[in-house]
Amino acid sequence: MTAPSPIDCQRSLFDLPRQIAWLNCAYMSPLMTAAVAAGEAGLRRKARPWQLTPRDFFSDSERARALFARLVGASPGDIAIVPSASYGIAVAAANLRVEPGQEIVVLEDQFPSNVYAWQRKAADSGASLRIVRRAEAVAGPGIDWTSAIAAAIGGQTAILALPHCLWTDGSLVDLVRVGALARAHGAALVLDLTQSAGALAFDVAAVQPDFMVAAAYKWLLGPYSLGFLYAAPHRQNGRPIEENWIIRTGSEDFARLVEYADDYQPGARRYDMGERSSFHLMPVAVAALEQILGWDVRRIAATLAARNRTIAARAAGLGFTALPDDCRAGHFLGIRRPGGVPEGLLAKLAAQQVFVSVRGDSIRVTPHLYNDDEDVERFFDALVRAL
Repeated sequence: MTAPSPIDCQRSLFDLPRQIAWLNCAYMSPLMTAAVAAGEAGLRRKARPWQLTPRDFFSDSERARALFARLVGASPGDIAIVPSASYGIAVAAANLRVEPGQEIVVLEDQFPSNVYAWQRKAADSGASLRIVRRAEAVAGPGIDWTSAIAAAIGGQTAILALPHCLWTDGSLVDLVRVGALARAHGAALVLDLTQSAGALAFDVAAVQPDFMVAAAYKWLLGPYSLGFLYAAPHRQNGRPIEENWIIRTGSEDFARLVEYADDYQPGARRYDMGERSSFHLMPVAVAALEQILGWDVRRIAATLAARNRTIAARAAGLGFTALPDDCRAGHFLGIRRPGGVPEGLLAKLAAQQVFVSVRGDSIRVTPHLYNDDEDVERFFDALVRAL
C-alpha cells in the first residue's frame, strides 16, 4: 500500500497568531475560520427565528450525522448526536446487561468519563471493575496494552470499556484484535475515541464495537458540547436516556406533535440528545468534518506522526524519553524525564506563548496541521529555558 502523502501546514485556515505555538490539540483544538463563520451564521439565524423552518431542525444535524458516519465507515442511521463523551457512555451503560460476579474491564489512568459510569454499573449490578494496570502492560521500553487486555479477558468479562489511545501519553490499543477477543468471549465493547477520532483511522466494520463515542472539540476540530455516538445495528433497539420529542417518529410534522408516538426515529437516532438541532454548534461541526474528510484521516495521521517523530528525537537530546512508535498513536506524544516534570513548567512555557499539557508524569505534546517548524523551534527554545 502506498504511504499517505503528507499535508502542508494549514495554519492559514485558523485564527492562530504567529506568536502562539499551540501544541495542545489533545486539550482542545482551535476552530477553523470557516467553522467560526458557519457558527456565526447559525447564531444569526437564531437571532431571526421567523426565518427558521421546521426543516432547519433536521438538515444540519442529518448532515453532521452522515459526515461522521463516513469518517468511521458507518451508515448515518448508526450515529446518534450527543452533547459529550459521558452522555454516550451513559447510553451504553444503560443498554448493556451485566450479571453479578461479572467484570467490566478498563485501563489504569483511563479518562474518567469512561470509568465513572462503569463504577456505578458494577456497583448496581453486583459486578466488579477489572483495572488493567500499566505494570501489566510494560514491555521493554514500550507498552503493550493489547496483550495485557487479552490476558484480562475471560469467561467473566461482560464489557470492555476502552480508548483507542490513552489520553496521557498516546499509548495505543489494537482495537481490531481487542474487538475479535471481545466477540470470542461474548463481551460487549464500548469505546471512547475522543482522543483519536479525526486523527487516527478507525473502521467500525473492522473493530465491531457495540458502542463508540467521540466528543467533537479535540481531534474532530469541532465545537464544545457536541459529539457523536455509534451504536451497532444490534444495539439500536435500546432505551434512550432521555425522552425528547425529536427522536420520535413523525417529529418532522410540528402540527402533529401532540399525537404522541410510541415508535422512535430509525436506527441510532433514538439516542439523540434533546435540542440536537443546535443552530450555532451544528454548522461548526459540519464545516470541521467536511474539512477532515477532505484532508483524509490517513494523511492527517501520517503528517502528525512525522512531526512527532521529529519532536521526540530532539527531546531525546535533552534527556527525555517517549514511547516507541509501534506502541504509540502517531498524533500523540508524551515525553518523560527522570525526576518528573519540572515545577512550574507549564507557566514558564505559557509565558513564552508556548502551550502544551502535563498529564501524570508526561509532558503531552499534541500538534495538528496548523503547526509548523517555527512552532517546534519555539517549543524547544522555551523548554530549554524552563529546565
